[in-house]
Amino acid sequence: VKFDFLGLRTLTAIHDTLRHLSSLRGIEIDLAALPLTDAATYETLTRGDTDGVFQSESKGFTELTMKLRPDRFTHLIDLMALYRPGPLQSGMADDFVERRHGRRKVVYALPQLEEILSGTYGVIVYQEQVMEIAKALAGFTLGEADVLRKAMGKKDDALMEKQKAHFLEGAKANGIPERKASEIFELVRQFGGYGFNKSHSAAYALIAYQTAYLKTHYPLEYYSALMTSESGDTDKIIRYIAHCREKGIPILPPDVNESRFAFFPAGNAIRFGLGAVKGLGEGAIESIIEAREERPFESVRDMLARVDLRKVNKRAVESLIKSGGLDSLDVDRGAVFNGLPALIEEAQAEVRRKESGQFSLFGGKAEEKKPAQRKGGEPPPAPAWTRRDRLQYEKEALGFYITGHPLDSCAAEIAMYANATTGKLAGFNHGAEVKLGGIVASLKEKVTKRGEKMAILTLEDLEGTVEVTVFPRTYQERREILSTSAPVFLLGRIEKGEQGVKVTMDELFLIENVRERLARSVHFDILLDRVGTAEISELRRVIARNAGDKKGFLHVFRAGEYEAIIALPEGAGVSPSLELARELRNRFGYGVLRLH
Repeated sequence: VKFDFLGLRTLTAIHDTLRHLSSLRGIEIDLAALPLTDAATYETLTRGDTDGVFQSESKGFTELTMKLRPDRFTHLIDLMALYRPGPLQSGMADDFVERRHGRRKVVYALPQLEEILSGTYGVIVYQEQVMEIAKALAGFTLGEADVLRKAMGKKDDALMEKQKAHFLEGAKANGIPERKASEIFELVRQFGGYGFNKSHSAAYALIAYQTAYLKTHYPLEYYSALMTSESGDTDKIIRYIAHCREKGIPILPPDVNESRFAFFPAGNAIRFGLGAVKGLGEGAIESIIEAREERPFESVRDMLARVDLRKVNKRAVESLIKSGGLDSLDVDRGAVFNGLPALIEEAQAEVRRKESGQFSLFGGKAEEKKPAQRKGGEPPPAPAWTRRDRLQYEKEALGFYITGHPLDSCAAEIAMYANATTGKLAGFNHGAEVKLGGIVASLKEKVTKRGEKMAILTLEDLEGTVEVTVFPRTYQERREILSTSAPVFLLGRIEKGEQGVKVTMDELFLIENVRERLARSVHFDILLDRVGTAEISELRRVIARNAGDKKGFLHVFRAGEYEAIIALPEGAGVSPSLELARELRNRFGYGVLRLH
């Protein structure tokens, strides 16, 4: 017996989700008794909402899931086995999808194979099926069948020929003609070479189902636990924050009176933990939590008077201000930041007075009697931070934007014209063309061996960041745009290497010019694996509601078979509006609309 023990971060996220449900809502969930037939969970997966679902987040896996449209647990087991290079490149995965939807007939070479392969629509998906075929047709023992399985895995031709002779001999003894037995063995050789261990696939599928179930029914608790478990991966946190906002889940900044160490559900929102604040060490967090257990902090002065200033030092308090962690104390971030040195000096002086037994300025109601102080206890007003200042400081303190994002005003525009996000780039092939919207988070200028200037920049969107290479000619042409802080739209090509996924920039322009530059015609991709007559009728209604002057084209195709391009008739033009993008996304998911 072979056991694989995998230390998965996902298991911690599941455990923490159950702990949140138990402690905050009194809901007890027994994973062992979780129904594997929940329709809402399968609907979540079918529409491509796979972010945060174990082993299912990549672009390719999401697309295969949407094609297969799983509606039972065995389909998830099959997906785990099919999403590998062999089945994908050989066409085996597409063949499975076609058979699952009844568009390709399932034929068994012998009646004995139906019992073994009916669960996978006649396709040999698992190593266990190879072993069962050898036992049923050729009388192999379990040990002999395992030798055959290993030979296939090693792709050892000499050993396979020996196994074939043994298989034909056993099949003949069972009354199976040699020609038919040889045909079946070659079929087993062809598909069995990609065979996956079913027990391994089932174990992964179970975790995938559990995470999808928790995400579907308890998104607040699940995303809180998920972001805590992924707190070291900035890009993932950015992506999950964006997905929470898409689902209408507010993300709240840290709060000295409410936050725990990690992310946690707060009402109908998710609250940042103090542990996410850069510059706020574990000792400082412990001091803050210990002090507020007696009673909540009422002002900045009150907080400084009660925490250990050796742990909660000036840098720590500055980080709290920048992150929004003191907002609940009714302070203006800019004012309290500018007045912080004086506040800390005053608090330290008070500590010294206490230690020497002198009267405390913070005792009784002395603080409330000072007319120059507002409720928050901050010094006289200083110039307020602009929205841009506030967001930039949030990112500095947390690594993320919380109360907003520089791309908020153009997020819908980006969603309509982009064909990728930074979070999905790993699913594109090397050399693939991508369209991305974002802001230039950083730029480093370099000089080539020929003395020409080029740049390496970081493009940030709502889901994360990606490194972009800008070669000399493009850099010279677009240098002015790159120097601005305005949202931009980038056209480029995927570069995959040992250091991960990067993009080489071909073109760049401001988001405000995206319609003028890109929208010449409107294209609708209709995958017959995913839609039927009702969906086609709905698409017609959506197009009619968004009439305009751009030419429209329907691209009707079936995975692995064909594509038919149908031009919409004259007078049936389309408007590339944000409303069109929204309707299509809500009804059909992502990937339906393209603009050229």
